[in-house]
Amino acid sequence: MRTRSLKERFLHALGFETLAILTVSPLAAWAMDKPLFEMGALALMLSTVAMLWNMIYNALFDRICPPGKVHRGVLIRALHALLFEGGFILIGLPIAAWMLNISLWQAFLLEVAFFLFFLPYTMAYNWVWDRLRPRWFERNACEA
Repeated sequence: MRTRSLKERFLHALGFETLAILTVSPLAAWAMDKPLFEMGALALMLSTVAMLWNMIYNALFDRICPPGKVHRGVLIRALHALLFEGGFILIGLPIAAWMLNISLWQAFLLEVAFFLFFLPYTMAYNWVWDRLRPRWFERNACEA
């Protein structure tokens, strides 16, 4: 399997973040009793930062665990998701506190809630991506 192009990395991140925003914004607005617009703006800001983090992190991950050379089973996917989300908590904490005008502690609790959502979401999304990716390339190779 060939390595991922910048275009593919962008599509991977865009799909991940779009689905996440559509899912998490209404849930967070309801849970925090905040307007959907406010939570949507936070989700969009965090999503933009997360897309950059996603592309950087996954490029590094692919260097350490090359696709097609390292079996990406449950343990590798769990480690992948834990490291990604743990790093993003550190990035997102000050952003959430600033945008929602809440304390760092409240922002930390919000980030923990996001983590509890995004950990299984990240594992599932990347697992599905890895399963569908070869099929997509096989179909495109046949059409070329």
